[in-house]
Amino acid sequence: MSNQAKHIAIIMDGNGRWAELQGKKRVKGHEVGAKVVKEITTYCSNTKDIERLTLYAFSTENWKRPRLEVEFLMKLLDTYLKNELSVYLENNVRFEPIGDIRAFSKSLQKTIKMVEEKTSHCDGLIQSLALNYGSQDEIIRAINTLKDTKDDITAEMISNQLDCKCDVDILIRTGGDNRLSNFLLWQAAYAELFFTDTLWPDFTTKELEKIIKKFTKVERRFGGLK
Repeated sequence: MSNQAKHIAIIMDGNGRWAELQGKKRVKGHEVGAKVVKEITTYCSNTKDIERLTLYAFSTENWKRPRLEVEFLMKLLDTYLKNELSVYLENNVRFEPIGDIRAFSKSLQKTIKMVEEKTSHCDGLIQSLALNYGSQDEIIRAINTLKDTKDDITAEMISNQLDCKCDVDILIRTGGDNRLSNFLLWQAAYAELFFTDTLWPDFTTKELEKIIKKFTKVERRFGGLK
């Protein structure tokens, strides 16, 4: 029996480098990258077996980037969510952010919550954007909610307190780097990892299809022998 890619997580890397290679400003790469998000999300929403797509949109470390780039990313996120609302609804996609959004402006928080509420009835694909997200931060927040418990803390208890409560089947990183960058470390404990040199704006549904096909043939042992 072949594996089912129920939860796909992607580190969308390479937007800035893609723009620089084209002699354009880094922000242009983020604009094109947002269009790829739409294409990949639509593809996943129309693909049987895929239940959840989690995309690393803005990490807790991304605040270190130049101020103008961060401001642009905030505006782009706001615009993207407002524009995509109709696409989410047409494709029966539920939007579910993970991360600590309290660091964002009140207006951006309002947009995030609005899209989450308006798509809450959708029962197709769940598209989860990791926003001001870091896996270590997520785990620390989870443990802090459990620190007063009298029982021994179990793995299940921690899992239930995380922003994302679903194990990852496939974790993809575009852009040529082979690292996880503090993304879904707990949930990806037994994920199959795929690293591609393709920069995110050049990533296509065809390449995703090839990765899923490879995944279906992998023998997943989860620490056992079979």
